[in-house]
Amino acid sequence: MKFIVSSTKLFAQLQAASRVIAPKNSLQILEDVLFELKGSDLTLTASDGETTIRTTLEVEKAEGAGKVAFAAKLLLDTLKEFPEQPLTFAIDDANFGLNITSDNGTYSFVGANGNEYPEMQEENGQNNFSMSASDLLDAVNKTIFCTADDELRPVMNGIFFDLAEDKLTMVATDARRLVRYTNMGVKSAGNISFILPKKPAMILKNVLAKEDGDVAVSFGEKNARFEFGQTIIVCRQIEGRFPNYNAVIPQNNQNKVVVDRQTIINACKRVAVFANTGTSLLKLAISENQIKISAQDIDFSTSAEEVITCSYTGMPMAIGFKAPFLIEMFASIASEEVLLELADPARAGLILPMENEENQDLLMLLMPMLLNE
Repeated sequence: MKFIVSSTKLFAQLQAASRVIAPKNSLQILEDVLFELKGSDLTLTASDGETTIRTTLEVEKAEGAGKVAFAAKLLLDTLKEFPEQPLTFAIDDANFGLNITSDNGTYSFVGANGNEYPEMQEENGQNNFSMSASDLLDAVNKTIFCTADDELRPVMNGIFFDLAEDKLTMVATDARRLVRYTNMGVKSAGNISFILPKKPAMILKNVLAKEDGDVAVSFGEKNARFEFGQTIIVCRQIEGRFPNYNAVIPQNNQNKVVVDRQTIINACKRVAVFANTGTSLLKLAISENQIKISAQDIDFSTSAEEVITCSYTGMPMAIGFKAPFLIEMFASIASEEVLLELADPARAGLILPMENEENQDLLMLLMPMLLNE
C-alpha cells in the first residue's frame, strides 16, 4: 500500500482517535491505531475494547488496499514535530513495515497485521434521534462534571439520556449534586433511554468542538452509536436502572435569590481560598438584598468574609455549600443572572439560569453541608 497525506490533517485525526486508547490494554494490539485504505479513503480506528472511534480522511495517489495497525504513541510522537507538508506512507504488505518519507528524511518502523484488530462491536440500533453537534456538546459540557466515580453504583458513572417524543433530557448525578438538561428540539419515537459512560462522553466533548453539522445517535440494548462528519463512535452502555431524578428535586422552594452570576463566582473564589482544605465549606448568610459569603480554617487561623448585593425573597437564612461544587455549577451557566432556590438549610438548593437558551431548560441541584454554628 502507498499513499500521500497531509501531516497536520493526519496528526489531528490520529490525536482524536487515540483518546480512546487505554493506558493498559488486555490486548497489545489495542495500543495501536488501525489504518485501512480503500481507494482514496484512509480510515483510522482506535479502541479500548468497549469504546471504538473510527474516522476517515482523504489521501492522494493511493495505491493498493488493505489494513495494518501501527503503535499510536510512536506515530503521534513522530507526526507532532512536522510542519504542514505532504508525507508519503509506503507499507509492505508482507511484513507490515512502514516507511514515512517527508521533505527532509525517512522514518521506518514495523506494524502489525490489521486482520488481528478487533472488529467494531455494532448492533442494529432500533432507537435513534439526531441533534446538532453544538447542542450535544453544550449538553455534555453542562452534565459531565456531575458524573460519579462509584464502583458500587456504576449507573451513576455516566450521563443518562432520557428521551420522550418531543424532548431529550440528559441527567448526571453523584448523589451530592445533580444536573438536568432538557432540549425541546429533539424528537424521538417514544419514551426510551440509555446511560452513556463517562469516557465516551469525554471523547465526544473533545471531538465535537470542531464539528458544525448534526449528530445521528442510535442505540440498542447494549451499544450506543454517534455519527457525525467523517467520524463514528460506538460504545458499550452502562447497564442498570438510573435513579428517579425527578423525585429528589425539591418543589415549592419559598426562598429565592437572584444574583449576578459573575459577581458571586468571583466572590466565592476569593473567599474559598480561606476555607478549610478538608471540607471547602462556604457559608452563605442570606438576608434582604445581600449575601454574606464567609469561610474559615480554624487550624490555620484564617478567615474571610465578603458581602455582595442580590434580590432576595424569603426569610433570612444561612446555608453551607462545598465551594468547588458551587463555583463549578455557577460557571456552567450562560445566563448573566442566576436564581438560587432554597427551602431550608438542610435541604438541597436549586441553581437555575434566569434566562434559558432557546429550546433548552437547565436545572442544577446541590446538597448543603452542615454548618457548625
